[in-house]
Amino acid sequence: MIGRIFLITALVLGAFLMLVPFFWMLSLSFKDSAEIFSPVLNFFPAHLSLDNYITAFTKVDLGRFLFNGVVVCAGILVFQLLFSVPCAYALTQRRFRGRQVIFGLVLAGLLVPFHVTAIPLFLALAKLNLLDTYTALIVPFVTSMFGIFLFRQAFAALSPDLFDAARLDGLSETAIVWRIALPLVLPAATAFGIFSVVAHWNDLFWNLIVTSDPQLATPPRGILYFRDRESGSDIGPLMAATVIVIAPMIVGFLMAQRRFIQGLATGGLKG
Repeated sequence: MIGRIFLITALVLGAFLMLVPFFWMLSLSFKDSAEIFSPVLNFFPAHLSLDNYITAFTKVDLGRFLFNGVVVCAGILVFQLLFSVPCAYALTQRRFRGRQVIFGLVLAGLLVPFHVTAIPLFLALAKLNLLDTYTALIVPFVTSMFGIFLFRQAFAALSPDLFDAARLDGLSETAIVWRIALPLVLPAATAFGIFSVVAHWNDLFWNLIVTSDPQLATPPRGILYFRDRESGSDIGPLMAATVIVIAPMIVGFLMAQRRFIQGLATGGLKG
């Protein structure tokens, strides 16, 4: 009982420490400038005001930045699924020479940080005149070593007899992949989708490198436009914009958390 109480206390304390910055950000988004810079520390705003949220959309084109984030993340996720799912299926349900070598290369690819390949990718996109385009934001991420690994682990947990029966019924390998295999590992697909969308929604590094047009700015880069070298950061609208940017990620995760955990705890972690 003492150990359980200690564990629960530690979890509550850890959750509190993790949530305090988010609560403070939310509180600041409803405060006016006078209250934000007040010498008295108030965790709760004295008067709820939506002025910061209105300013967040009028001071910069925040709607455009959110739209860019949706386009980039959706495009990346679609292509990652298009390549990762068939590749993972082939590595588990098909027998061919060099299969283990290819899987070893996939694992090796997981060890290479994206920043290592950033300069060659930038030079290649520059040679192709693709800078300042959606293509430059999407193409470098269309293949995912993590996606191949995660789906490979999920497909490895499925019985080969199921796919043999589908072949006897006359289904092609393509139909088996998308109509049978993928629906069976939907929790793993949900987990991968969350990982992919969150990673690229929050990515500031690549957007700063390959784009200079504000119309192509994604949400993290769009938040930077609330900073000014002379007047400093506009804290209220900045916090409001940050709340708007991270809210879809939080809501999406809360809606899909059961499948997310199931995808990692079952098929996603089996060999």
